[in-house]
Amino acid sequence: MQFASDNWAGASDKVMEALSRHNEGASPAYGGDDLTRQIETRFQDIFETDCSTFMVATGTAANALALSTLTGPGGTVFCHRDAHIRVDECGAPEFLTSGARMWGLDGRHGKLTRQSILQGLEQVPHQPNAISLSQATEVGTAYTLAELDVLATTAKDQKLTLHMDGARFANALQAIGATPAEMTWKSGIDVLSFGATKNGAWCAEAVVFFNKDYAGDFIYRRKRAGHLFSKMRFAAAQFDGYFEGDHWLGNADHANGMASRLVDGLNTSNSCRVAWPSQSNEVFAILPNEAAEKARRQGANFHEWPTAGLPEEEAPSETECLVRLVCSYRTQPEEVDAFLAALNI
Repeated sequence: MQFASDNWAGASDKVMEALSRHNEGASPAYGGDDLTRQIETRFQDIFETDCSTFMVATGTAANALALSTLTGPGGTVFCHRDAHIRVDECGAPEFLTSGARMWGLDGRHGKLTRQSILQGLEQVPHQPNAISLSQATEVGTAYTLAELDVLATTAKDQKLTLHMDGARFANALQAIGATPAEMTWKSGIDVLSFGATKNGAWCAEAVVFFNKDYAGDFIYRRKRAGHLFSKMRFAAAQFDGYFEGDHWLGNADHANGMASRLVDGLNTSNSCRVAWPSQSNEVFAILPNEAAEKARRQGANFHEWPTAGLPEEEAPSETECLVRLVCSYRTQPEEVDAFLAALNI
C-alpha cells in the first residue's frame, strides 16, 4: 500500500521501451540529435503554439532555471507560502536567480488569489518581478481556468510575469478538463516547468517558454547549472514514450481515479475525513492516530503533514493527524481498498 509519493513509482513500461528503442546506434550529443528536435516540435504540437522547450533532469532545476530568466538580484517572486520553490528546493531558486526572494503569500487550499497578490505588492513595493503558481498545488487542488484568468489579469495589470510549476501538470490538466494550451499560454502563462517524472518518466522535465523573449540565454543558464545532458537523446526518449498514444494523459487519469476512489471511501467513514477537496492525485485526510498506526502496521506507506495554517474548524484534534496520500499511475484499486479496510472503512 504505497501512498507516500508518486515519485516512488518506477518508470512506465512505455518510457522504458522508448529508452531501449533509442539506445541503438550513435547519435549527436548535447541535443544535436534528431529525436531531441522531434520532441521539441512535439511540445509545439501539444501546446498548439510556437514555444521554445528545453529539457532538464529535475523539477527543481526546471523551476530555478525558469525563474532565473524572469527575475534576478534584488528581485521578488510571489508564490504561495507552501510552494515547493519556497519550502522544498533548498534555496535553489534564490541561488540561480542570484539572490531573488521567493515571497510566500497566504491562500486557502494552496491557491494564490488576486487579493493575495495585491497584499504582496503592499509588502514588497519595489522590484516584484514574477508570480509562480503550482498546478496542481502542493495540497492537491487545481486552479480552474477562471482562476488562472484572474491571476493573469492581475499579473498583466501589475507588470509581473507568470510562471507555472507543473510538477503534476498532467494530473491538473485532466482534473479540470482543459487542453494544454488553455491551461498555459491561453491563460497568460509565460513560462512553464513541465513535469513528467511523477507521472511515469524516469527523470524528464522541461522548461517551456510561451513568451520566447525570456528564452534567449537559457541554453547558457542550463549548461552553467549542470543540466545540459551530453546524451540528450535519453531525455528526449523518455518524452517520446511519455507522449506516445497519449500515455501521459492515461497515466494521470488513472492516478486521479485512484485518488477519487480513496476520497469516496474516506467519505463513508464516521471517524476519518477528507481535509479539503482533492482535485488531482493527492488526497489529504484527517485520520484518528490509532487508525493511522494500524494502517502502517499492515504495510501502508504515507506521510503525516504539517497542520500549521489550517483554520481551527479544519484542524485535527489531539487524537487525530493530517496525512498526505498520493496515488500514482501504478496504484491499483485493490491497494486502495486494502488501505481503507486497514482503517476499518
